[in-house]
Amino acid sequence: MQRTVLLSGVDLASFLGHRDQLVRELEEEHPLVEFHSRDEVLSLRGPVAAVRAAESVVQEILELARRSGAVSRSDVKEVTRMVHEGNGPRAAQLLSTPIVTVRGNSVRPQTRGQRAYVDAIDANTIVFGIGPAGTGKTYLAMAKAVQALQRREVAKIVLTRPAVEAGERLGYLPGSLEDKIDPYLRPLFDAIGSMMDADVVPKLLANGTIEVAPLAYMRGRTLNESFVILDEAQNTTPEQMKMFLTRLGYGSRMVVTGDITQVDLPQASSGLRVVNKILRGVEDIHFAELGADDIVRHSLVGRIVDAYAAHDEARLAARESGASSDTTPQHTKESTR
Repeated sequence: MQRTVLLSGVDLASFLGHRDQLVRELEEEHPLVEFHSRDEVLSLRGPVAAVRAAESVVQEILELARRSGAVSRSDVKEVTRMVHEGNGPRAAQLLSTPIVTVRGNSVRPQTRGQRAYVDAIDANTIVFGIGPAGTGKTYLAMAKAVQALQRREVAKIVLTRPAVEAGERLGYLPGSLEDKIDPYLRPLFDAIGSMMDADVVPKLLANGTIEVAPLAYMRGRTLNESFVILDEAQNTTPEQMKMFLTRLGYGSRMVVTGDITQVDLPQASSGLRVVNKILRGVEDIHFAELGADDIVRHSLVGRIVDAYAAHDEARLAARESGASSDTTPQHTKESTR
């Protein structure tokens, strides 16, 4: 079977990408279908069912490009998955709504999990975004914070994270205290800088409209009319997590992000693990779970995350098995010798 799709309403060079990158990505997701682009026509050839599914994907990706201006590799992957699951007609609408637009580039959710996470931030006062690296937890929370500031829903943005030592000790690092802490906060500076004009950010930092500080600096404060983001929350202790959450003031919202598989605390329990058990089910608090399917970095990152998850599960099972064998009654152990 052969079908053709007219690629109208988009910038063709941008849509297809360098050396027709989009075609190669479509071929990777649909190995039974041959794709050929010429001028404004994309031809599809292969088995009937495979071609029809691929055509639906192309139409949704085309509509997504018309709405948002650009598509990515993760868009192709997510739209393909949605079509295969029978949700294709909603893909473009679901994924195209931008949060903020900076210098012509829009920040928007690229998976259903990310869309649900963003919607949860709109609907709840406190949201926990839990998932592996690359799922957009912090980036999307930052975009929602910028959006809230632009809409005057809040008066300031407060960004914080624990300064947990991972190998090196702060006391041995050169420079002042500010110089030593800066590497821990740099990812937050970079994220906020990518969502606002470069000349605006220093002014907002100087007048306190945007505040970036270590978690320890939050103690004793009440944060009113603020959009507060706690990043790398897996490296908080239970006491630090309680301290942070009780900083919530009137007119404020909080987003807590973290990956419970990457705890750098030497001995103490992770506050993110503990709070998951304590506050789950509390009204106006939402726990958004993001997984390997929501990773928007290189596709290999998702496979790495899955491999580590399988390894951790096997290690936990072996540990539990060893623990259960240790509790076997002594007379039973002796009888089996």
